[in-house]
Amino acid sequence: MSGKFLSRVMVATMVAAALPTPGAIARDADGVRYTAIPADAYAVVAQIRAKPGKEDALRAITLPLVAQVRAEPNNLLYFLHESRETPGHFIFTEIFASQTDFEAHNRTPHVQSWFARLPELADGEISVIRMGILGNTASGR
Repeated sequence: MSGKFLSRVMVATMVAAALPTPGAIARDADGVRYTAIPADAYAVVAQIRAKPGKEDALRAITLPLVAQVRAEPNNLLYFLHESRETPGHFIFTEIFASQTDFEAHNRTPHVQSWFARLPELADGEISVIRMGILGNTASGR
């Protein structure tokens, strides 16, 4: 074998060793694993778009929801995303322990207050897709 080939193999081996293992990637900072999510967890993907010129205002009232919702007792995951191509287009990824917990979340004062502001800031209504979780070894699916 040439020295060049061995050097490439050594570099590839060092790079691979430096990368996190799949198990290390599949957990958050607290060490929670995806497989810990119950089989009957209730997942939601929702989206809302700001009215033209209201992007900053909708973002300002939406950002505080992240900490508030994550503090809810049966919220398992909550992410707020904003489109890089279309500022003011927000996507929510949410997982609750059950559908009942999701419905209770929608009745919380912070969410109700947010809903009350949507007519002035949002272009249309919030779109919600209710989903089951697949590919989770805890769920057997």
